[in-house]
Amino acid sequence: MSPSQPSSPQPDPIAGPPADGDDMAPTALTSRAPHVPADRLVAEMVPPPRFQDARFDTYIPDARQPSQAEAVQVLSDFADGIDAGAGAGTAKRRWFARKPAAPKGPRGVYLDGGYGVGKTHLLASLWHATPAPAERKAFGTFVELTNLVGALGFQQTVRTLGDHKLLCIDEFELDDPGDTVLVSTLLGKLVDAGVALAATSNTLPGKLGEGRFAAADFLREIQGLSAHFRPLRIDGEDYRHRGLPEAPAPYDTETVTRTAYRTPGASLDDFPSLLDHLSKVHPSRYGAMCDGVEAVCLTDVQAVPDQSTALRLVVLADRLYDREVPVLTSGKAFDELFSDEMLRGGYRKKYFRAISRLTALARDAKPLVAGEAA
Repeated sequence: MSPSQPSSPQPDPIAGPPADGDDMAPTALTSRAPHVPADRLVAEMVPPPRFQDARFDTYIPDARQPSQAEAVQVLSDFADGIDAGAGAGTAKRRWFARKPAAPKGPRGVYLDGGYGVGKTHLLASLWHATPAPAERKAFGTFVELTNLVGALGFQQTVRTLGDHKLLCIDEFELDDPGDTVLVSTLLGKLVDAGVALAATSNTLPGKLGEGRFAAADFLREIQGLSAHFRPLRIDGEDYRHRGLPEAPAPYDTETVTRTAYRTPGASLDDFPSLLDHLSKVHPSRYGAMCDGVEAVCLTDVQAVPDQSTALRLVVLADRLYDREVPVLTSGKAFDELFSDEMLRGGYRKKYFRAISRLTALARDAKPLVAGEAA
């Protein structure tokens, strides 16, 4: 349940279009509240556009971090070893045959490491390397997986994903006890059906939930989740900052507005209004909300007022990053979005990931301003 948000003064109005009037008015994310049918949620469980071309041979390990090269080899072997008989045909026969013995040892691999070390690239590479048609492999974030259960129902989700050879779960985190029980039960059912699992997270599987709820009370479920995975540690620094310049400082409102009007497919919103809109749209729809948007322009960026708002913003940042949508802003810098208290709390890794990703998208937006100035 989201806490009530404190009232705040109305943001300054966004400046109007350029004086020449020749440019097309940008769209507004606040005007979008898409309906996403359940079958689209299933069909879109593939690596996002940013990682469509991700392969093991395009991952560049840091020579100073041997765990990165090791991860490539382990995952490549994992893809080669996924049972070719698991999935649809075997699943159908199980209704009439004796239940097969449970596979020995973990049926999954769990990539643990800090943000920006290439875990999602490796996870997408595993999806591409697994010898199975796309409809028998699924790739999605943890949030998208729980949203799928909400859309299809638990039993239908088990039937749908139990037909697969591989399920890849990006950004695996447990934020509440309900998710712990739900995911523990779901993954147990999928492993029994012969589905191989792969996940990424910034938290070791046995430590999931710590700092968010009374994880000790759900130790059995967490240990059950942990038993499904072989942890694989990936060390390194955030590649988004490796040898790259710092993110550009926020621009003034007039520059952001002018750029929005001159950029085909851009959106333009004031940040407080966007945060309010996110509270009215289910996070499972944030990706669809960004459909067709080529650049996001935001004015009056401020620190988020509370944790519920912050977590919704994290999901939006993930969807924009997946789609490689540049973000141009006025107001506060992205490293001022979250309070010190938030950055010390149980969700700090989510917030640091969002800052890292939004910073990368801010760099991507710099050429838009340069083009506007030209």
